[in-house]
Amino acid sequence: MSELIAVYDAAGREIGAEERAVVYARGIWHASAGVLVRSRDGDRVYVHKRTDTKAVFAGMHDCLAGGVVGPGEDPAVAALRELGEELGIEVGPQDEPPLPLVSAAWDGMWAGKPMRCHLFAYEVRYDGPIRHQPEEIVDGWWWTDDELRAHLADPDWPFVPDTREMIPDLLR
Repeated sequence: MSELIAVYDAAGREIGAEERAVVYARGIWHASAGVLVRSRDGDRVYVHKRTDTKAVFAGMHDCLAGGVVGPGEDPAVAALRELGEELGIEVGPQDEPPLPLVSAAWDGMWAGKPMRCHLFAYEVRYDGPIRHQPEEIVDGWWWTDDELRAHLADPDWPFVPDTREMIPDLLR
């Protein structure tokens, strides 16, 4: 049996759980949570490249560390879990807690199949060390909002579509 993830309705309420493979194959509403990592001075955003072995959006770039929400899991808790797993960033009492950025539904296409997902995005300020999870991230770097925006102006630049959809709300 594969991993169970939370299933949501179109309005954004959790209504059950299903195997991840089934959710993706059938285009069932689910949720993901991600964290935009911004430097403490607010001038830079951490951008990373996903591995070519990822099940979703393989080899693409992103500026959110994130993943799916588990059954009964609060999206903010999922975001912090993913931040720790993907980038090795543990938010402690000395750090600013993540601030919600935007909550939005994304209904898009992935590998020719429907992907219906509610996205919960958060921002954290951080200047410490970053450790990539090698199974998920191959590289990463800091860019200003303008540098990221310039790359996003090229529709052929491989950037995850759900984050691309939210960029106007994420960048300054």
